[in-house]
Amino acid sequence: MTDVEPLTGGSQNIVVRLRIDGRPAVLRRPPQHPRPTSDKTMLREIAVLQTLAGSAVPHPEFIAGCTDRDVLGVVFYLMEDVDGFNPGNEMAQAYVDDATLRHDVGPVYAASLARLADVAWEGSPLAELRRPGSFLARQVPQFLGLLESYRHDAYDPGSLPAVAALAQWLEDNRPPDGTPGIMHGDAHLNNVLLRRDRPELAAFIDWEMCTIGDPLLDLGWMLVCWPTEPNTIDAGSQLAALGGLADRRELLDAYVAAGGRSTRHLDWYVALACFKLGIVIEGTWSRYLAGRASREAGERLHASATSLIGLGTRVTKGDNPFG
Repeated sequence: MTDVEPLTGGSQNIVVRLRIDGRPAVLRRPPQHPRPTSDKTMLREIAVLQTLAGSAVPHPEFIAGCTDRDVLGVVFYLMEDVDGFNPGNEMAQAYVDDATLRHDVGPVYAASLARLADVAWEGSPLAELRRPGSFLARQVPQFLGLLESYRHDAYDPGSLPAVAALAQWLEDNRPPDGTPGIMHGDAHLNNVLLRRDRPELAAFIDWEMCTIGDPLLDLGWMLVCWPTEPNTIDAGSQLAALGGLADRRELLDAYVAAGGRSTRHLDWYVALACFKLGIVIEGTWSRYLAGRASREAGERLHASATSLIGLGTRVTKGDNPFG
């Protein structure tokens, strides 16, 4: 093993580039102080990459996994070292020089997300992740429970405005469950690698939230997180800062043209994405109030959470700026 180079670290998963017998590879493992669910997360990611093998969905090739905790103390795996850049924290010069690349990569990204939903998963390693019952019926209670878990002496979940009314609308207007499919679970530009010289996805990455569920939620999530106005979470900020990105209507058209699922209930999925993402990032505000996160991060993400719930509420009133 040679040329060991840390790529990320800290409180999130540790990612290291290295060579094994001259072959470039990437090792991914839990953080130095693993969370209770860290090994389960690694097993989930291994299952995803094994299931995607041979598919048209861009992803790192799975090389090998290790579940023997006597080796590193945690589950870990090796995957292909993909040549690409993450537009959230890096920018290829070709994208700086050519606005056409910046525009065209959006529809290509949306088409790739549509193809993910078509990958066969039954009988695959990923099939074990599917929970019985209705995926859609679980969503609102699960995330209201997450919001309630943030409660402490300094934080009241009721301080996130309008979340109860949005939750009630989602429950009252829930569409029927569609055919289950693979969901990335966190579809935004910080979780992809782009080719350096052409408008093409090199790989979807960071599969820790992947599951078998309703892929239309990925569509709603992608539209909500797309870094044009209204810019909800500032994902893909380096790419957005250059300007010239495709608009959300173009992404939606590309998704449909690539064989994506019916968008008849798009408003509901967009509102659900706003609801879920708003609650997830509100956790940082709660942690700040408990003295476990920085004020800057807490205030910034609380503002984003409030904005997301507000946007979801607008959608419930027929004002969907995305579709």
